[in-house]
This record gives sequence, structure tokens and C-alpha cells, in this order.
Amino acid sequence: MQELMRMFSTIFRQITQHKWAWPFLEPVDVKGLELLDYYEVIEKPMDFGTIKSKMEAKDGTGYKNVREIYADVRLVFKNAMKYNDEKNQYHVMAKSLLEKFEEKWLLLLPKVAEEEKRLQEEEAEANSDMQRAREATYANMARELSSELLEVDKDLKNLKEMVIQKCSCRKLTSEEKRILGTALAKLSPENISRALQIVAENNPNFQATAREVDLDIDAQSDYTLWRLKVFVKDALEVNEKTTADTAFNNNDITEDKKNGSKRKRDSCDAQAKTNTKRTKKVSIL
Repeated sequence: MQELMRMFSTIFRQITQHKWAWPFLEPVDVKGLELLDYYEVIEKPMDFGTIKSKMEAKDGTGYKNVREIYADVRLVFKNAMKYNDEKNQYHVMAKSLLEKFEEKWLLLLPKVAEEEKRLQEEEAEANSDMQRAREATYANMARELSSELLEVDKDLKNLKEMVIQKCSCRKLTSEEKRILGTALAKLSPENISRALQIVAENNPNFQATAREVDLDIDAQSDYTLWRLKVFVKDALEVNEKTTADTAFNNNDITEDKKNGSKRKRDSCDAQAKTNTKRTKKVSIL
């Protein structure tokens, strides 16, 4: 680009040093020449002095490429030709210099096009590199976030296990086991399968995936029972079965409620068998 600017500067100097270039070296003296309608005809005044100053600017206000300079040089001549009629000397001088300028520009144009293509390729490559860098950054952030979430899940699981371990120091009463069995019978087929998996995790001999499964509540360890209690409570809350959830967590049940719970248990056992009919038969003992 610097080489192109240097070559264009040579063309610019040749044009501005031409004997007919003097009317265009400075801004049009609109007031002195009493050109009252000049700004009505010419939308954007331009002159060689303004172009030269902009070419030499070091404060970032200068031209970014030779096409911008080319456009302003043409504008100088086009303005003169537009404001003055064809027989006017300024129109003739501007038209003649414009033709000479276009001839020189055509010789430079292939190099301009080549440089522009190179810059476009560089910009495309830079954008591609930037995009890859952004994607790599986002991928790293996603991995870090995923790791953090896994750690959080792990910590929550450990905390839950700790709570269960502490709770399991106390054995479930017969009434609590009965209520647990009733609550298990109210689970959906999907949650029944998940509950059986909990049992299998602490009892390798338990066939959780068998077609027919007998789940003996009394045969399970205290740890397994507490895990089942927590799971069933969460599952019933999700299903908005608040009545069963309240009964499941209430250890101070009256005698009337006990009798009512027994009737509900019989009903729920029948319902559980109906719900699991399509998948497996689960008998809660």
C-alpha cells in the first residue's frame, strides 16, 4: 500500500504541476469571484491543496487508500465541469486534465486491484483467526463451566450422602417402613425403576431389571431405606402428590390416620400394579 501511495503521489504531482492546473490548486474564491450560486450547484467543493494536506496528514484524518484520493481528484475536475459550461476555459482545462489523469490511473489500476485483493485475503484470514480464537475461548469457558457444574453436582451428591448417612444412624420404625412401602407404590413406572436401581446399588444380588421383582422392605439396610425415603419424597413432590408426601413425612400419625393409611395402602398397591403392568411387576413386601 505504501508503494501504491508513492506511485499515486507521482501521478498527483504531475497533474498538479501541469500548466493548466493553477485554477484548481486552492479552494474556489466564492466570495471574491461573487459566485453566489456556487454552493447551490456544487455539493462538495474540492481542490488540490486540500487533497495534498489530507495526503500528508499524520493524525489519522488522512486517506486510507489510493481510491479515496482518486475520487477526490476526479471531484475537483467534475466540479469545474459542472459549474462552468462547455465553452468556458475552466471547463476545458478541467476536462483535459481529467483525461490525462484517467490515462495514468488506468496504468496504476492493476496494481491497485492486486493490492486490494491481497488486503481482502489478509482481512479474511485475520477474521478467520479471530473467529477460531473466539470459538476456542468459548470452548474453554464451556469446559470450565461444565467442570464446575460437575463439581457442584458432586458436592451436592456428597452432601446428600452425608445427610443420609447421618440419618441412617437411626433405624426406621416399622410404621415408617410401612409408609415407605405405601409411598413406593404410588411412584410412576419410571420412578419405580429408579428406586429399584437404588436398592441394587447396595445389594448386588438384587435383580432390579427382572420382569417380576419382589422388594422386601424389611430386608434392606438402613442406608438403603433412607436413600429410598429421600428419593420417594423428591419424586412425590415433583408429581405434586402433596397428600402422600405429607403422610410420608409425618411420624406423629393418629390412630384414625393409621387406619386410613392402611386402606390407602391396599388401594395404592393395586394402582402400582396397574401402572407397572406395561413394564414389570413389582411386589412390595
